[in-house]
Amino acid sequence: MRKQIFAAAVLLLSASFLQAQIKAPATIPTYKNAKASITERINDLLKRMTVEEKAGQLNQVNGGVFTGPAANDPGQKAKMQMTREGKVGSFLNVIGVKETKNAQKVAVEESRLGIPLLFGFDVIHGYRTIFPIPLAEACSWDLVGIEKNASIHAKEAASAGVHWTFAPMCDISNDPRWGRVMEGAGEDPYLGGMISAARVKGLQGDLSDANHIMSTVKHYAVYGAVEAGREYNNVDVSRVALWNKYLPPYKAAVGAGAATVMNSFNVFDGVPASGNKYLVTDVLEKKWGFKGFVVSDWASFGEMVTHGYAADAKDAALKAFQAGSHMDMEANVTGKYLPELLKEGKITMKQLDEAVARVLYFKFKLGLFDDPYKFSNEARESATLFSEANRAVALEAAKRSIILLKNNHDVLPLNASSGRKIALIGHYANSKEDMFDFWIANGTANDAITVYDGMQKRFGAANVSFSKGYNDDATTNETLIKEAVAAADNADVVVVNIGLSGKMAGEDRALGNINISDGQVALLKALQKNGRPVIALVNSGRPMVLTQIQNYTTAILQTWILGTETGDAVAAVLAGDYNPSAKTVMSFPYALGQIPIYYNHFNTGRPIPDTGDQGWKSRYRDQPNDPLYPFGYGLSYTNFTYSGMLINKTAIQKTEPLQVSITVKNTGKFDGEEVVQLYIRDITASIVRPVKELKAFQKIFLKAGESKEVKFTLTAKDLSFYDAEGNSIIEAGAFKVMIGGNSKDVTEKDFEVRN
Repeated sequence: MRKQIFAAAVLLLSASFLQAQIKAPATIPTYKNAKASITERINDLLKRMTVEEKAGQLNQVNGGVFTGPAANDPGQKAKMQMTREGKVGSFLNVIGVKETKNAQKVAVEESRLGIPLLFGFDVIHGYRTIFPIPLAEACSWDLVGIEKNASIHAKEAASAGVHWTFAPMCDISNDPRWGRVMEGAGEDPYLGGMISAARVKGLQGDLSDANHIMSTVKHYAVYGAVEAGREYNNVDVSRVALWNKYLPPYKAAVGAGAATVMNSFNVFDGVPASGNKYLVTDVLEKKWGFKGFVVSDWASFGEMVTHGYAADAKDAALKAFQAGSHMDMEANVTGKYLPELLKEGKITMKQLDEAVARVLYFKFKLGLFDDPYKFSNEARESATLFSEANRAVALEAAKRSIILLKNNHDVLPLNASSGRKIALIGHYANSKEDMFDFWIANGTANDAITVYDGMQKRFGAANVSFSKGYNDDATTNETLIKEAVAAADNADVVVVNIGLSGKMAGEDRALGNINISDGQVALLKALQKNGRPVIALVNSGRPMVLTQIQNYTTAILQTWILGTETGDAVAAVLAGDYNPSAKTVMSFPYALGQIPIYYNHFNTGRPIPDTGDQGWKSRYRDQPNDPLYPFGYGLSYTNFTYSGMLINKTAIQKTEPLQVSITVKNTGKFDGEEVVQLYIRDITASIVRPVKELKAFQKIFLKAGESKEVKFTLTAKDLSFYDAEGNSIIEAGAFKVMIGGNSKDVTEKDFEVRN
């Protein structure tokens, strides 16, 4: 009987336990609990991860295609197996919803802990809808537009499964021979900082939705100062130059909330940037409070061995990690050697956890742990990419990037309704392939609207004839010139598209000669002989030396590399549908021998003479010392007159603001926009200061005949500078404040700062 009672009790207890198990859900790991804080989730996940899995989160691998025939490729299979084993934290160059979703599925559903991947891709000036190159876009001086453009880049990329772009480039450069000037915002640290911040904000938003992506501040630091403008070359600058000229745009982008920062390829103070503790830990993390993670440039951790700074790959991994760099792009030294270094006691688990936590934070922030396929909607991808709305924004950006450099006799704009015959000359004007640069993401040349297409549409196909004029390598011959001259003889006006192919812009596109080619100059020379107006459209990803074409052109438009909507944008400006308002953000050299040339230079003890043939001065004897076109320069179809500059005081205390104003009047016949620029000069300081520094600007619209008082406020921050350790200093003394439509033509006032 007792046995029966005991057996019944056991059955009851078992039934109760099973019932309780059915009713009570299994315990959810904290890292998978969406209600827990990100910090709690990261801490929980770190406790569950092996050392190898932690090292894997700091490993970024070039992915490519994993579906179709590529799925059977041994190399791709190996990458997928690494993903299953938790040895990959991020993939490069895996794009499109289909590809990213399949790779993500392996990470989330087939790895031990299901940690999602980050997909990174170079979205530099558009993903599918290609916008103007960043250098051209910067010439708009339109911060609202620049932020909006970046948001379109992000929206398209995000719809295609991309989480992360390696932009914006914040490198200041004075050397147009460097191919990557196309990615930046020019030569000025103040403007560069404003533009970099706008790009970060446009790309990232607050990373709370599926329409924004992580941005990357690059190339940290001083990459734009490569000697002779040669890619991957040495850099050697002082710390005073570092803080005052080169760091401000990076700092502004970090301050705008950039998720990541990328090491540059170069050295600073003799130490490669990837292993440079001063740059990465002392400045970026401690001084600026950066909380994101640092990613190498392609294989730059491993290249420290080639630099002669690291003994081998293992030593490179240690030095990069100790400097404060985190994710290894393609060198695969951290994933391979961090577990060994930990075992040897050369790094600590705390250091490793802190590095991994930075990467995990953004995976949680993007919502990938809660919805790994948040960026995997094929219908959204199809509806978003290359939409009419996106193209309209790209067209506006392209129009706002074109600079009117010359307009003799007001030959522009052309009257589209007059029926005048236009001879369009130049291979680039009808070549889709030459319209795009190195960084076109997932864009395609077939989408591009050529200048020929755009002009035919705007001026009428019957009114626009085309002649090649030169070959795709910018050389010409007698036959091509004769054909071009014949076309010009039958036209009322000649439009000639010259410059460089877009293929010559971008990484590894440094050029020793940035003159207009001999063939293109010969073509212009022949065309101008018939007495008709010759309008030059200059394609290029950098400022070129345009001195040699001045005598053979009536007007010059710098049309850069404008992206998908090039033809319609150029036609709109030629026709006057849009009055050009762009201004240069890099000085255009008068001759190659002037390079590097920039507006915010220093006086020497024997400065360039203003006038006359004074000897024993810092000058060229065989050419002008000034650039052909200065920083901030750009014409309009109308004219703007500056008058009545005022300052509210001639002496202020260090903490006191200075109010500055000037009246600008549109004295021409067209409505238009003007970029009103304010510069200062600190006359005497404890370290020598530049002859001019941009400190403020406003882009204003004025109707013909309208005038406006433009007001600025200068603060202590505007009047300060950095010492060699990055401390901000404002000193008493004499100053000048200058306002004008470019950095050369300014009105000035003197004032004093007192203690």
